[in-house]
Amino acid sequence: MEDSSVNVEARTSSQDKRWTIMAALLGTNTAFMLFQGMEQENHPTAIREVALTIIAAALPFQSVYFLIYTFVLEHESQLSEARKTRLQYASAVCQIVAYSSLIGVAMMWYNISNYVGVFFVISTGLAIILIRSVMSPVVADSAQ
Repeated sequence: MEDSSVNVEARTSSQDKRWTIMAALLGTNTAFMLFQGMEQENHPTAIREVALTIIAAALPFQSVYFLIYTFVLEHESQLSEARKTRLQYASAVCQIVAYSSLIGVAMMWYNISNYVGVFFVISTGLAIILIRSVMSPVVADSAQ
């Protein structure tokens, strides 16, 4: 196997992971919009309204992410480096906006129960600390 094909496989694997995460987030947000939207019609609350607004604002960016992803896969060999850079930037912006929709999801869980909301926020913080510590660069011990 050539070195270049290994790099393509590694990059594609990373892209596939991002795509999978975005697809799961899109499914979660769509489900929240559907079920909590129906609940909002029957029993309106201000916090649910704000949460649904945040989620709704993120949905178009999630769709654009998938369009960019597909476009790059289909046309990568014909794209200039400048165009690839712009598409990567747009993709990153779409991901950031999509991930911000989790604020709306957290608000929704807090709206369901104060305990659920508080423990979700605490566990999210702990998970972020965990992943940041695991993903930080490993420094080799030079004393060995």
